[in-house]
Amino acid sequence: MPARIRLQRYGKKGKPFYHIVIADGRAPRDGKFIEQIGTYNPLTIPATINLDIDKSIKWLKNGATPSDTAKAILSYKGVFYKYHLEKGVMKGALTPEQAEAKFNAWLSEKADKIASKIKARELAKKDAKKKALSRETEVNEAREKEQMAKLAKLADKEASEKAAEEPVAETPAVQTPAAEDEAPKAPEASAEAAE
Repeated sequence: MPARIRLQRYGKKGKPFYHIVIADGRAPRDGKFIEQIGTYNPLTIPATINLDIDKSIKWLKNGATPSDTAKAILSYKGVFYKYHLEKGVMKGALTPEQAEAKFNAWLSEKADKIASKIKARELAKKDAKKKALSRETEVNEAREKEQMAKLAKLADKEASEKAAEEPVAETPAVQTPAAEDEAPKAPEASAEAAE
């Protein structure tokens, strides 16, 4: 069976870390391998991939077949594109300088795409934080208004209960001096009127 380019799992439970290796197709997943050509950490955002492109191409030329995941990783890092360009150089369609220039242009374009995705993700995180903060302040303001309304209602209720509990004390009629003068005159006036 031919050599395979595949992943070998390391890391704790729930925190995988992979080595990209060249292994015999019959060997177990974490068993013997021929050569390690890179690492892959899926936990970082974006995933961290360290890969020796030249060794990968050498093994592809020797007939190693990649697993599905390894194929995706090799494609992402541009191994198949460089392999394709090298085939063009062997056929005489390109010069080695042209192939290298095309590959470098592809790498820079890929790096720009990755950087823009990272930036967009950071902006989205900031926007989400702003939205969450504004929602939280709105909820807090609504809660404060509701509490103030409850407190005002409670104060009005307590005031009305106090007013209902306190009996209106009948105050004796306090006569002012002017009222005293008029009060005796009134019976005299009525007595004079009677005569």
